[in-house]
Amino acid sequence: MARADTSALHAALIEHRGRLLRFLAARGAGEEAEDVLQDLWQKLAAAPDRPVADPVSYLFRAAENHMRDIRRATVSRDRRQLDWHEAGDRPEDAPAGERALIAREQLARVEAALAKLGARVEHCFRRYRLDGVGQADIARELGISLSSVEKDLTKAYRMLAELRERMNTE
Repeated sequence: MARADTSALHAALIEHRGRLLRFLAARGAGEEAEDVLQDLWQKLAAAPDRPVADPVSYLFRAAENHMRDIRRATVSRDRRQLDWHEAGDRPEDAPAGERALIAREQLARVEAALAKLGARVEHCFRRYRLDGVGQADIARELGISLSSVEKDLTKAYRMLAELRERMNTE
């Protein structure tokens, strides 16, 4: 199989980078045009090479096709999410009081399980997941290493996954 001249495509990409970015932005990439162009180049560089008569036209056609693929993927993802949302429990499906009671019971189980892991693990989890504090900041607050914070969060996540599994099987 003949190998395309990727150096010609690369040279055309470098020379017409600004035009390609504007082209992608105008076709829906917006501020993500740089990322889309990078994805496009990786896709082209990984594809089997073949002779390209006009590298500039080839790049613009590939950019248009790539944007079309992105739009299709977005529409498909949105459709799946909408279908999933519509298939889920609706508020009218279960009495509000029952749902609230179940949620309170589950929250109590989570809080009890977190407390069993120890005060430091609970503190790290709450600060990181609920308060939005960075892991490095938590480590400084507690005077421990970043690795310790990461390990504590891993313990909490593992416990939550196990608890979720138990609650789903009940």
